[in-house]
Amino acid sequence: MKITLLQVLACALAACADVVPVGDFSLEKIAGKWYMVGFATNAQWFINHKDTMKMGTAMLVPTEGGDLDLSYANLNADGTCWRMTHLAKKTDTAGRFTFHSQAWNNDNDMRFVDVVYDDYALVHTIKTKEGTSEVLNKLYSRTPEVSEALQQKFITFSMDTGILADNIAFLPKNQECPEA
Repeated sequence: MKITLLQVLACALAACADVVPVGDFSLEKIAGKWYMVGFATNAQWFINHKDTMKMGTAMLVPTEGGDLDLSYANLNADGTCWRMTHLAKKTDTAGRFTFHSQAWNNDNDMRFVDVVYDDYALVHTIKTKEGTSEVLNKLYSRTPEVSEALQQKFITFSMDTGILADNIAFLPKNQECPEA
């Protein structure tokens, strides 16, 4: 029996649909500054650019209504800053948020699947554009350093959600953007 790439992808996406958020998610405790230390996706844009990507920061700010303001910043090689913001809307499931990215014109289903609030957060996002879905896993850390055990946990989770080993990256440290 011959398995096609489409069958493999469909299986991987079906598995990803079952990824559930952490049970005791706390919007207040997730708040603050995080370093984006791990990145994993089979998306073509990442494959083309992963060798030049560096660590950036994310600021997560809860809103009064229970949503989450996401602000990303990354210092470019020329000294300029790349910035992106999203308002992630809460869902009926704690730890799960949705948002539309104007920049990428895609819909995002984001889940906090493993969190130790003073240490790390493992975030699983299903990005859908024009009927095609891709998985993006991110590893956030409160510091730019991450343990070997945590790196292994991220690798295992990413491979379990269909990411190829070559498409899992731990981003090199980078200077931070000045406050906006």
